[in-house]
Amino acid sequence: MEENIITDPGAWAKATERLWNYLTSEELWDFIITASVKIISILIVSYLVIFIGKRIIKRVFSIRMKSPIKYSERRQTTIVKLLQSVLAYVVYFTGIIAILSALEIEIMGLLAGAGIAGLAIGFGAQSLVKDVISGFFIILEDQFGVGDFIRLSTSSSAEGTVVEIGLRTTKLLGVTGEQFIIPNGQITDVVNFSINNSKAIVDMQVGIEADVDKIETLVKPYLENLPRQYEELVTVPQFLGVQSTVGTEVTIRIIAETKPLQHFGIARVIRRDVREILVKNGIPMAYQRMMVYDRDRNDSRGEEA
Repeated sequence: MEENIITDPGAWAKATERLWNYLTSEELWDFIITASVKIISILIVSYLVIFIGKRIIKRVFSIRMKSPIKYSERRQTTIVKLLQSVLAYVVYFTGIIAILSALEIEIMGLLAGAGIAGLAIGFGAQSLVKDVISGFFIILEDQFGVGDFIRLSTSSSAEGTVVEIGLRTTKLLGVTGEQFIIPNGQITDVVNFSINNSKAIVDMQVGIEADVDKIETLVKPYLENLPRQYEELVTVPQFLGVQSTVGTEVTIRIIAETKPLQHFGIARVIRRDVREILVKNGIPMAYQRMMVYDRDRNDSRGEEA
């Protein structure tokens, strides 16, 4: 039949004419126009549902945060993002089904086939099921939330700020800008640095001959004045005194309790200011020393360099 169409000019003309009649038929263009209007309407409605739904979810939880009952802000943020993602997925799926219906494609057959295929895939997708279950318990138990700085023990250790928690994966933003995308099923241990207050431990080395009592007298008034200058501090920093003595160095320790993750900056400030105080008051800082001995001399005395 195909060979007759190719070799017979009359048959080719008839086939071309039938195709042209079909492409210019009123039924085809009515279907195209109707389907186009339906698809555009579905896309607009889907966009509006997602846009308005996300706003409503955010608004509901913002009102909840203002209620007398105290809720964890980090937990609320996590749940808001999760609900917004679930809403988007549901609307996308519904929109695709509606578009297929507008194109007069048999949906029930596709859904039945997809159900059978999904069942077959499910037996081999145990890791996916594990990820989803782990993600559910991470959110339910509030192990960490969006905005927390955490360290995860996985096949490759990851540390950073949580930017998104999903039922399948968790996304972290590293300190140098890299993004970690970790399946929830691979998360074994979690260290959360954002729940409790942090502590800045400042160790400074002074010379062995330094007067520790004088150092304490000079540093304590400075430490007592710090909370008025830096709101990151929770309490007055403590001067603990001598931490260790090694060779010609004496290590003094200062400890300060700060708000979560604020200890890095406070430690730098204390280290800078205490050094200036010690130098200004003639307290010798630790430095490397080397003793040089002359073997040709009769006595065992050496010269310090």
